[in-house]
Amino acid sequence: MQSVSEPGSTALSNDRLHVGIIMDGHGRWATRRGLSRLRGHEAGVEAIRRVVEAAPDQGVGTLTLYAFSTDNWRRPRAEVAGLMTLLRIYLAREVESLVRNGVRLTVIGRRDRLPDGIATAIGRAEAATADGTTLHLRIAVDYSARDAILNAAIKARQVPGLDREAFSALVTGEAGLRDVDLIVRTSGEQRLSDFLLWEGAYAELHFTPRMWPEFDAEDLATALASFHRRERRFGGLAALPLEPAPSL
Repeated sequence: MQSVSEPGSTALSNDRLHVGIIMDGHGRWATRRGLSRLRGHEAGVEAIRRVVEAAPDQGVGTLTLYAFSTDNWRRPRAEVAGLMTLLRIYLAREVESLVRNGVRLTVIGRRDRLPDGIATAIGRAEAATADGTTLHLRIAVDYSARDAILNAAIKARQVPGLDREAFSALVTGEAGLRDVDLIVRTSGEQRLSDFLLWEGAYAELHFTPRMWPEFDAEDLATALASFHRRERRFGGLAALPLEPAPSL
């Protein structure tokens, strides 16, 4: 069953952008340099640090990073083990910095299949950073958007008078989470890969050939500049006032 975080403060996400990033290209970046794929993932952690530091100053209040999908369990066992070790190290080493910089960490996705001790470490990190208001950092691990929607539908049978907002809370695990404004995918690939399908219903998309280990504050600024040039109509027409949707 998809695990969810406890509802927390969402004030910072109501007036600042929610950006989702599909971090892709670790292996190709490493292979082109004659390095192991794991070395690419290690370099990807450095990119996470850069982007987390840069995001608040660029108007981002919520940042959701796709770290490990449900389908990634199909990768070679050694690579998966290495990724889990990196996750364990990140949780141990980064919490102090996150707290110092006012970053609230939430991990979304399943926890029951993670190696021993990681789910406990996630809980500790979430508790330690719970008061952060500068940035809400959400990391998707063993995550599938379709599974999140399915599990929400199962839970919805027990909720009388369910509306879209309440169902959204079941999908995301917290009430009041801002919908995704922009989804960025690195490495030149142009697909969503089961990422934030509910929250990203009206998200703008930005694809860049940059590999994730190369991604930095300037790349984030480029993606956001592209976003701000776009006209978001949410199904309406910008030249006309939006009419209310008909009642069901």
